[in-house]
Amino acid sequence: MSPTRSVVIVGGGTAGWLTAGLIAANHKGHLSVTLVESPNVKSIGVGEGTWPTIRNTLKKIGISEADFLKACDGTFKQASKFVNWTTGDDHYYHPFMLPKAYDQINLAPYWQAQPNGLSFADTVSYQPAACAQDLAPKTMTVPEYAAITNYAYHLDAGKFAPFLQKHCVENLGVRHVLADVTRIENDGDGYIARLQTDVGEAIAGDLFIDCTGFLSLLIGKHYGAAFTSCADQLFIDTALAIQVPYEREDAPIASVTKSTAQRAGWIWDIGLTHRRGLGHVFSSRFTTDDEALADLKAYIGPSGAHLTFDEVRKIPIRSGHRQTPWVKNCVAVGLSSGFVEPLEASSIVMAELSAQMIADQMPVNRAAMAVVAKRFNTTLNYRWARIIDFLKLHYVLSQREEPFWVANRDPSTMPESLKDLLSLWKYHFPWHDDLDHRDEIFPTASFQYVYYGMGGRTDPGAFPKTPDWPKAVGHFQEVARARQAVTGQLPTNRNLLSKISQYGLQKV
Repeated sequence: MSPTRSVVIVGGGTAGWLTAGLIAANHKGHLSVTLVESPNVKSIGVGEGTWPTIRNTLKKIGISEADFLKACDGTFKQASKFVNWTTGDDHYYHPFMLPKAYDQINLAPYWQAQPNGLSFADTVSYQPAACAQDLAPKTMTVPEYAAITNYAYHLDAGKFAPFLQKHCVENLGVRHVLADVTRIENDGDGYIARLQTDVGEAIAGDLFIDCTGFLSLLIGKHYGAAFTSCADQLFIDTALAIQVPYEREDAPIASVTKSTAQRAGWIWDIGLTHRRGLGHVFSSRFTTDDEALADLKAYIGPSGAHLTFDEVRKIPIRSGHRQTPWVKNCVAVGLSSGFVEPLEASSIVMAELSAQMIADQMPVNRAAMAVVAKRFNTTLNYRWARIIDFLKLHYVLSQREEPFWVANRDPSTMPESLKDLLSLWKYHFPWHDDLDHRDEIFPTASFQYVYYGMGGRTDPGAFPKTPDWPKAVGHFQEVARARQAVTGQLPTNRNLLSKISQYGLQKV
């Protein structure tokens, strides 16, 4: 019944320092937070796309948005743009803004029943138009973290973790220990009591958080928590990552994470202030490393013609997650908990949400810990299942005929929950009640953007459920007016970021 007084985080990187920051900010003066980080382990450092939740996370930690953008070469992200995913000659957007009047009316039936030549996303939101022009999500007069259009960030992952570290240590009182863990010691009840390190220090704690990435030193190696693979559903298992310069200093900075489909995977393209981050993620079952590199070179163009394996980072991907990410007084956050693939920035958002849940529901003592752990494990398993559903949706709707894409359409590779949704959406327009919770990572709107963006159709038969034509048409007209007004008002990404670098932003 002794109170929880100390939290020990093992592992740094984005997951470790976000977790340290959220817990320290939530419990400043009540909990000690120690982060033990190996000086010999390099973080993966290619998670450069985020989800809009990151704005609230940084704000909670007490970070200045302008300082963050400048320190991490950050840029604004308003959507994901998918190129060639459906037929090989197409594109669509998954914007971060919800459809117009999302809480009042489902606009999908009206869009489909009255074709206007615009995509679903363009009909219900003006954000794709802003993205097409590489515009920023706000102007200089909008304060930090506030927005005209909903947004997240692209960032230099190699600079983000050190930036978080400095803030956590200097402003939140997090103790930073550079050491390798050499032994993990349990107490008589099987709970972790302390860590022995190679610098001779024994570090005791009440709650231990495993942020050691794919190594999974605590939750995997020490506790042997079961890992559930989803490789039979999501086939991506390898990434080739590289950084490339802009062709000129004033080149436009994209407002989207661009994802371009390839014969056996896809290429991400993320624009920072001074460079682009590219990565070809693919399935080794359907292509070779040499073929994947050739596809990446072709995507880069003439400047990538002589690219070799020495110039790219090859990263193996093990798709899946822990069934019990919280065991005893040990909980996994980040890659040690699970990873599927980098599509839709799901990795960082899962680390954010996990860390926030721990901070919010911090067990006051060991007696409460089992209940909190059970709730955490249930929540995480549900979230992983929904992420897998959402990511798989991008593949099953493709009409591409390469073996990789054909295999993805095999019903035996689809989760039953996704098959149920696809069966439902043939006759019922996707809406709130289709998912179990209103606070989903990816709400029904996200499913709508992908489903209709990739050519999905709904046939309501004799029950079209379109009684509010005047209201729907009014919303469509409002979107059209806002599209013209807002895109005429917003600066470009590069223009706004240049001004922020010079003058900063207004504090909230």
